[in-house]
Amino acid sequence: MFLILGTTSSGKGQLAFDLAQSLGGEIISIDSMKVYRRMNVGTAKPPKEARQRINYHLIDIVEPSESFSVAAFLDAALEAIEQIKNRNKPIIAVGGTALYLKALLYGLFKGPGTDEQLREQLRMRAQTEGLAKLHSELTKVDPAAADRISPNDAKRIIRALEVYQLTGEPISSFQKQWAAPQAMDDGRGTSDERRATKNDWTIIGLRREKTDTNSRINKRVKKMIADGLVDEVNRLLAEEKPLSKQARCAIGYAEIINYLAGQQTLEDAIELIKKNTRRLAKGQRTWFKTFKNVHWLDIAPEDSPEKIFNQAKSLLRHAAES
Repeated sequence: MFLILGTTSSGKGQLAFDLAQSLGGEIISIDSMKVYRRMNVGTAKPPKEARQRINYHLIDIVEPSESFSVAAFLDAALEAIEQIKNRNKPIIAVGGTALYLKALLYGLFKGPGTDEQLREQLRMRAQTEGLAKLHSELTKVDPAAADRISPNDAKRIIRALEVYQLTGEPISSFQKQWAAPQAMDDGRGTSDERRATKNDWTIIGLRREKTDTNSRINKRVKKMIADGLVDEVNRLLAEEKPLSKQARCAIGYAEIINYLAGQQTLEDAIELIKKNTRRLAKGQRTWFKTFKNVHWLDIAPEDSPEKIFNQAKSLLRHAAES
């Protein structure tokens, strides 16, 4: 089984497609937003042509009005793995959602408990004082978590502040438990019993210079706007069931929603999408430093998809021989 990871706009999706086509394999998407139907442009889903040629899993599996948890992802991913194995096809997993990647490799994270009353207080503060104020507070008490969490992500900001107020410890300190694989019991059997272990995966990481990543992000955002992101958001907002909090806070969607509500200009919204995507990439780089046994490929701006694919094939041959 092969796992390809990297920051947003690193080129991992193209490599996964090329590898799956070469090996006759199937692809499992590890992305918290590609799971949503009709959220296509802003999540940069694989084009229809690619999905007609390769079998993709965990794309378009829930409605935008629904929430989707890491536990739900893990269940769906494990089911997909079994289906692909039963067809005797190679498995290529690809994505950049760090929490999902960690769950797939190491099982579910058992963090501290919850306090619904405290959580509701934080929700009310977010409404009355603004989410930016809470994110600023999180930066003071847990800069590592604040660096990874988007300023638009109310759910994770509130959860991080809840953990800190409950325990006096930053949530990032609990998440460090994931730095090495552990058997964690989530009530449905230990992770060792229910999941593929790290040793089952050959992990390839794509790594680009920060300036190259930022340039690719700017081009991607420009293409999303040209491809109709504003119209896509308009259509989603017009649906009978409202967008879930998780879907509304997705980068690209949150900013356009604010633009459509008259809270900012389209130009400002576009620049904010770029800024928040760069922030996401920075958080991903931080997360990926904790991943073990990754075969990193350093990609130059001028490297073509073909060259990256050939580098990956050479790496895989070397990994198989060692």
